[in-house]
Amino acid sequence: MSWRKSIVPSFLVLALILASGCVHNSREEVFSHSLFSDMVYMRDAESARISSFDRTGANVDFFHVDPGETLELANIEGAGCIRHVYFTIWPTEHYLRELVLRMYWDGETTPSVEVPFGDFFGQGQERVRFFSSLMVTVNPGATGVGGTVGFNSYFPMPFANGARITLTNEGPHTNGAIWYHIDYEKLRHVDEAAGRFHAQWRRENPTTAIGDKPNVTIHDGKNTDGNENYVILDAQGRGNLAGYFLNVDNIAGGWYGEGDDMIFIDGEPWPPSFHGTGSEEIFGGGACPNTEYAGPYTGFYLVGNRDFAGKVGMYRFFVTDPIRFKESIRVTIEHGHANNYANDYSSTAFWYQVEPHAEFPALLPVAERIPRAGTDPHDAAYLKYWDARVKVGRVTNILREKKLTAGEELKTAQESIHAAELAFEKGDYAAAGTACDKALENLNKLLEQLEK
Repeated sequence: MSWRKSIVPSFLVLALILASGCVHNSREEVFSHSLFSDMVYMRDAESARISSFDRTGANVDFFHVDPGETLELANIEGAGCIRHVYFTIWPTEHYLRELVLRMYWDGETTPSVEVPFGDFFGQGQERVRFFSSLMVTVNPGATGVGGTVGFNSYFPMPFANGARITLTNEGPHTNGAIWYHIDYEKLRHVDEAAGRFHAQWRRENPTTAIGDKPNVTIHDGKNTDGNENYVILDAQGRGNLAGYFLNVDNIAGGWYGEGDDMIFIDGEPWPPSFHGTGSEEIFGGGACPNTEYAGPYTGFYLVGNRDFAGKVGMYRFFVTDPIRFKESIRVTIEHGHANNYANDYSSTAFWYQVEPHAEFPALLPVAERIPRAGTDPHDAAYLKYWDARVKVGRVTNILREKKLTAGEELKTAQESIHAAELAFEKGDYAAAGTACDKALENLNKLLEQLEK
């Protein structure tokens, strides 16, 4: 499957939804509301944007953030609603999990959003995928998976008394170029019934296999309480579940997805109000998906290998069917049927709720956030690719410092890296790995010569 998802089916769906908002009620002749009615109705609001534009009028339209520093992206006064958040960032090797995005509403001192940057946009395992959905879209730049990537979020984020958004660099390297837009509306007031946007990240690495048949597909195990399930969200208060990304690094191999989702509302016992029948059903797929797809509400947008091994990424957005809770919600999923698989699970949950929110679990330190280095064909090729990119940077810096001219070896290595990028686009990981091997052979020789 191509790394560039076809978005034609999504546009067809959106067109149908939009058209549905343009019909009249035959009895009352009243213009109906739809998902896209905001484009039609005149509102008592002012539109505005905060961005990284160059305040001098020049074209250096980006900021940087050094190790340990926090960049304040926005500090908005009064009432309003953020409508769109956009980023593109010059990549470092682990920026997707070293950078942390936080959001605060109405003067709160503990964030309502605390998520590693990449996970907020579905890039949870540092394996870039381009996809289009209604709520999150990730688009390519000129250099594909290894270049700057366009990250977009369309979750509405209302606030009554101020909003603050920050980006913290918890890694060892400076992020030298961060471009961003935060598009929002200034409002006179926000409806009291509007919940505040929340997002939370979790990881269990690995999960604990339960029972005497670990890491194989089974159908005869029993799970009658859900206590050992992987927990995606455990929230207190009144609110609506809006969706989540789920990442699985299938280190055990084989079909891992017999696990049911179980969503416990307001402290109810098992069986909960929401009890599913397997992982693929949650994310809108047929049985045992092993090809990538992405739609408005559901997607299996990362499938590392056709045999189910390695890294997998999924999403479900509850746009027209939010899951409502009055006191609490506990969103869980089995890791294998009856939790018999030991794999690396991580997730980002999105929800709206009335404040105050419960205390978040402590965010894991950077070393415990970095994804596993897999040995499967997809992951092996990706790791070689990043090794080659890092070494190109080292060679370039040495040539600059010594005022030397690049030779054919560097040009050949760069051509091999480009060939790997094209192979990734086609999902040909064997070819990508071969191209990276060729690049690394040239780069290692160059570094040996230059460092003497």
